Amino acid sequence: MYKLLMKIFFLLLYISIAYGQYDHSGYSGEENREIKSLSNEEILGYLAGQGMGFAKAAELNHYPGPKHVLELQEQLQLSPEQIKQTKQIYNEMHREAVRLGKVYVEKERAFDQAFAEEEIDLLKFKDLISEISGLHALIRIVHLHAHLKMKQILSPAQVKAYDELRGY
Repeated sequence: MYKLLMKIFFLLLYISIAYGQYDHSGYSGEENREIKSLSNEEILGYLAGQGMGFAKAAELNHYPGPKHVLELQEQLQLSPEQIKQTKQIYNEMHREAVRLGKVYVEKERAFDQAFAEEEIDLLKFKDLISEISGLHALIRIVHLHAHLKMKQILSPAQVKAYDELRGY
């Protein structure tokens, strides 16, 4: 019994030492990204004007999004006027989100490049962070504003149906 316990102990010790040699950072592999702070999916999402969770607070609190309203227009029994207004809201939101997304990605690229080329100083750092943070906020505002507008177009029954169809 003693020999078995000793074998188990040394086996566990060996495994923990071997495993400890490969304790990588959670960032491991991300050093090869085009822009270190953004995944390829995030870059594509910003460039395509996707929601990416920006309006989650609205969506989960009964403020439908125009993209999903259009997808569910038959089930929601939208009137022709509601469809027209929803398309207008979506197109405005999407156009602005794409425009801001492109600028955001370029600012993140410049920020990454400044570090990569070791051309970053405190002033440049603060300026870029301020611009990037401001753009991020504007993108979120664009998406949330569209949800606010949708709430005004839909009836309470349509909002309720929307939530049910979306699984909320």
